[in-house]
Amino acid sequence: MKQILGIGSRIDHTKYGKGVITNVTSKMYWVTFIEGGLETIPVDEEFEVIEAAEDEVDSVSFYDVEKSLRDILKKWNGISEIVPIADKWKGGSMVLHPGDKNLATKEIPIDTFFHKIVMLRDRLRVMEQKINASKDLASQDKIDLQQYITRCYGSLTTFNILFKNNSQQFKGEVSTKK
Repeated sequence: MKQILGIGSRIDHTKYGKGVITNVTSKMYWVTFIEGGLETIPVDEEFEVIEAAEDEVDSVSFYDVEKSLRDILKKWNGISEIVPIADKWKGGSMVLHPGDKNLATKEIPIDTFFHKIVMLRDRLRVMEQKINASKDLASQDKIDLQQYITRCYGSLTTFNILFKNNSQQFKGEVSTKK
């Protein structure tokens, strides 16, 4: 019988590529793959073990696992966060038809478009961090710029349908009106 791997083990799967085990049961592994996001695979499935972590009985919070996973992936492959596209959009394309019939239609792979949206979100987050950490900006200026960034996020909520995980979607201003 194959040894059950523990949380934090790194594997290389023939179909999904490289990933880290984030949860384990007696029959299944929950693995976050660099390219494909979260997948469940049977413990008896064939894959290469890159680095095994012992299976421990101690429970670990999801936050700790998520933080460890980010740290491992950042060190391992320079990735700060895995943001998977919703399964229904994988391999799809977006077609743009210009109003001028003399111009050609443009087809763009949705995966490429989604990657650009995620990069924009990441850059907004970096800008937000730099604003908050700035020693040169007055508190009111930081608040004003933060509100502007929040409105930018709100403008991008249209693209939330592309995200596999709701927790990674854009969040705009939350209305407090009742």
